[in-house]
Order: sequence, then structure tokens, then C-alpha cells
Amino acid sequence: MRLTAFTDISLRIVMRLAVADGEEQPATRSVAEVLAVPYTHAAKAVARLSEMGLVDTRRGRGGGLRLTGAGHRASVGAIVRALEGDGDVVGCEDAVPCPLRAACRLRGALARAREAFYAALDPVTIDELVTEPTGPVLLGLLPPRTPSRKPSEEAAGVTSGAPSTAF
Repeated sequence: MRLTAFTDISLRIVMRLAVADGEEQPATRSVAEVLAVPYTHAAKAVARLSEMGLVDTRRGRGGGLRLTGAGHRASVGAIVRALEGDGDVVGCEDAVPCPLRAACRLRGALARAREAFYAALDPVTIDELVTEPTGPVLLGLLPPRTPSRKPSEEAAGVTSGAPSTAF
């Protein structure tokens, strides 16, 4: 089974927030940058995680994101179920319905496989996901470097927007 990009991004956000110390409350934009995901996708994921009671969000000065106690203890299986939904693994009801639908055993087998997948994730908590070696790696992630100056200016020591004064 392959998770949607939305679920993948949501899990990465929860994991990153799980390793934040009590003082760190990163903004959605900085989390998106560190995890190398589009800001709009991260914002949608944060909104859904907040609705689920896993992430607290605060706007403005001193605001940011914080994983709730429930978020730390949350089952990965429960999170994935909530984000992925319980739809069919295959498109039996797509625009062109499958002609085997009335006598097909595949749909039931795939539904059982999906539940087995979720069941394997049920005992795993977010806090367990971020123990060593994952936690330190998450803490060490830095946003991609976006050069504010051209490499030639940086080598010459020219600051952007300020006149150069050579003595």
C-alpha cells in the first residue's frame, strides 16, 4: 500500500514537532522548508493535524506549532487511518465500474490487507518513531540554503543592498 503525499507530509510534520524542545515552536513555513515540502501542502496538513487534536497552532508573535500530548502518544496507525480514510484500495467504483464487481474477491482481500497494514502501525507511537537515530537527524535538519547574494559578490564580501567601501 502506498500512502498519499498528504499523509506522508503530515507524518513528517508530526515527527519534526515531536523532537522540538518545549521552547521551540516553529512556524509552518520553517517546518515546510526543513522538510523540503511545499508550504501550501504543509499548511493544509497542519490544519488537518490541528483538527485532529495532534498539533496546537498559534498565530502571531510568539506563535508557531507545538505537538500536543495526544500527538506524542498518537498511534501511527490511527493517524494514517484518519488521513487516508477507509476507501477502497482499488477503484471498483471509478468512472467506469469494474465488470467483475459482482463476483470479485479481490476487493475484500485488499480491504483485509489494508487493515493488516494499519494494524501493524497501531502499536507504534509518534514518540517511538523519533527515538535514536531519527530524533537527532530531525533536529539537525536545516532549511535549504537560499543564497541572498551572487557567489561572485559573496566571494568579494559585497553585502546586498549596501554600498561597498574599500579602504
